[in-house]
Amino acid sequence: MNRSKKIIIVAHCILNANAKVGPLATYPGVLREVMDQFIEDGTGILQLPCPESSYLGINRWGMCREQYDHPNFRRHCRKILTPSLDEIETFIAAGYEICGVIGADGSPNCGVTKTPSGLIGGVISDINTVEVQLKDFRYIDQSGVFFTELKSMLSDRKISLKFMAIDEKNPSSLITEK
Repeated sequence: MNRSKKIIIVAHCILNANAKVGPLATYPGVLREVMDQFIEDGTGILQLPCPESSYLGINRWGMCREQYDHPNFRRHCRKILTPSLDEIETFIAAGYEICGVIGADGSPNCGVTKTPSGLIGGVISDINTVEVQLKDFRYIDQSGVFFTELKSMLSDRKISLKFMAIDEKNPSSLITEK
C-alpha cells in the first residue's frame, strides 16, 4: 500500500477561491502557498463544504459573524458538516492521522482565531450608512459560526484536532489555535 495515511481538513475556499464573496478573493483558485506543502508531503485533503455559498449562493455580499449567528444557519452548518464528520470518524477508525483543520482567519464562518464582527448591516441606502457600518466593524478573537459548529460536532464525537488558520495577508504561514 502506497498511502501516506495522513489527511488535512481545509475550509472550502482555500481550495476554491471562487466560493468567496467576489471582492474578497485574494487568489485565483487554490491557495498554493498553504496547500503545496501538504501536497508535496503526500497528505490527503478533505475539503469542507462552503456554508455561505450553499446557504446564500454565490452572489451574496460580505457579512459579519452576527448576521450568520442564527439558529437556522447553525442547523444548516450541522447538516452540511455531518457527511464530513462521518468521513473523518471513518478515517480515524481506520488508523489515519488527521493532521489538523485549516480555516481562514477573517471569515465570519471559517475563521479560527479571528472573525469579523459588526451588528449594523443591510442595504446600503446612503453614504452615512456606510460610515456607520465601518465604525461598527471590527475583528474579534473568536472562531466563525461554521467552525464553532464544527468544533462542537467534533467534541460530541470525542474527536480532538489541531486547528490552524491562514491569514491571507501572510498566506505562507499558518497560525495555530491556542
